[in-house]
Amino acid sequence: MSKDNKKTADLAAKYVIIGNSAGAIGCVEGIRRVDQQAGILLLADEPYHTYSRPLISYLLLGRTDKQHMLYRPADFYEQNGVQALLGPEAKVEEIDAAAKRLRLADGRSVAYEKLLAATGSLPFVPPTKGLDTVKNCFTFMSLADAEALQAAITPQSRVLVVGAGLIGLKCVEGIAESVKEVCVVDLADRVLSSILNAEAAAVMQRYLEGRGIKFIMGDCVAEFKENVAVLQNSGRQLEFDLLVMAVGVRPNIGLLSEAGAECDRGVLVDAHCQTNLPDVWAAGDCTQGFDVVSGERRILALLPNAYMQGDCAGANMAGQPEEFNTGMAMNSIGFWDKHIMSAGVYEGEALVSTSADGENYKCLFVKENRLVGYILVGDVARAGIYTALIRERRELAEVDWPLLQDRPQLMALSLAQRRQQLGGIEA
Repeated sequence: MSKDNKKTADLAAKYVIIGNSAGAIGCVEGIRRVDQQAGILLLADEPYHTYSRPLISYLLLGRTDKQHMLYRPADFYEQNGVQALLGPEAKVEEIDAAAKRLRLADGRSVAYEKLLAATGSLPFVPPTKGLDTVKNCFTFMSLADAEALQAAITPQSRVLVVGAGLIGLKCVEGIAESVKEVCVVDLADRVLSSILNAEAAAVMQRYLEGRGIKFIMGDCVAEFKENVAVLQNSGRQLEFDLLVMAVGVRPNIGLLSEAGAECDRGVLVDAHCQTNLPDVWAAGDCTQGFDVVSGERRILALLPNAYMQGDCAGANMAGQPEEFNTGMAMNSIGFWDKHIMSAGVYEGEALVSTSADGENYKCLFVKENRLVGYILVGDVARAGIYTALIRERRELAEVDWPLLQDRPQLMALSLAQRRQQLGGIEA
């Protein structure tokens, strides 16, 4: 290791975890299902107890507080025998896979037997002329980001959000009621373009515009001049007081890639969530795992997937072979009182229905007599039944498909299937 020639490490543990979000917590609990004794060392550069990242917009909105954002109870580390080092000094700067050591930002080295990397993702900020002249520029990925933005906004703030994806619109939800105006700019032709088709996106945009949000779609910022953004296609100039860059995210694979892990867009993991490096596993948004619907390796950036990957990795690290074989693309998100759920792939025949008032939208994708994907906007009740059909690759002939197509309901399933959905309870 380049900066550590000591014969012994400053710190050592059988199990070492990089990260402190869903994948890392899943790993702790996966290890403890199998091994209740060996030491676990958890390292993270954020100085916070584990918290739920999707809740940071609700913190700004005033619908939650830091205590209720905790992903696990305050005594979680103690109860699970975890030594947690949290803060900038605990940032891992290098993985030496051959020596099984890490180097931390404060110069200490850490020896491990089994390592999990749950490094998540990083905000993508495209290089833009004049961006360095913007004084109040923020991203929206972490609790620290949310706190910094909250401290800067005033009732008179004009906020420009670059990016109409999940992160940008969750930021909009968090701040819209506390500022004078919010304008969203995106090069895509529709909001939430990564998860919605054109029709569903139109429903959501109308709803958000009804909340006072302004949108400029199909354009991007060519240049910033302090508090003015010059748009590329129209040449329009937008004045703002605060800027939020929410163009997208990228898997945080730098540490693993530099250590020799095989990577594509994310670090490649097998069914056991293990990388090609000896005794190194990975979980969460930094990984590219197997999607049971598409049959391809994909980034499945979703909290439940991250947790289940971490839990699987932890069990394997502790010596109990397990596989993570239920991963699939899925989203569940809400903006005020409008909810969205989507899952699977958007291929095959599209079966569309819209409520009379235009507030609810449903699109079911059927391919080779199986449900392979869906988009729901508004009414998302019992969407888990659709999700189960996709994940289990169940043929539609096995269920009452006309009934399910109208509305997801247990009565469309056989008695055995209903029992399975209800965990064995009579239905």
